[in-house]
Amino acid sequence: MSLEAPVQPPPPVPPEKLRGLAHLFASTRYSLAGFLRLLAEPAFRHEIVLGLVLLAALALGGATTPVLLIQGGLLLALAATEALNTAIELIVDRVSPEFSAFAGQAKDLGSFAVFCLLVVNLGFAAWSLLALV
Repeated sequence: MSLEAPVQPPPPVPPEKLRGLAHLFASTRYSLAGFLRLLAEPAFRHEIVLGLVLLAALALGGATTPVLLIQGGLLLALAATEALNTAIELIVDRVSPEFSAFAGQAKDLGSFAVFCLLVVNLGFAAWSLLALV
């Protein structure tokens, strides 16, 4: 029987930090991967359809370019909020797979943030369309 301590593998080495164009290309790949992951979420796909309907209604209603750009910016804010909400849900599910009131509150808060952006998007589109009448 040996009294020697078992040999431990060396700790993982973090990847080297990228600089310059390599960093830009890596960031673009990460963003694309996040977008593709978000497309797996039914709620995000519904939000894309909603965005297309809102932009089409505004364009057909004769909205000005600034109004269309503002609506587009609000839709991007909605997509970003949905991405953050999905990230929160993934982390919560990983850290706390069993039922937890705390985990439920974190998910509810993320859902509320998405709801707020939905209301702002719908409100702005409605206000813009009513202003055209």
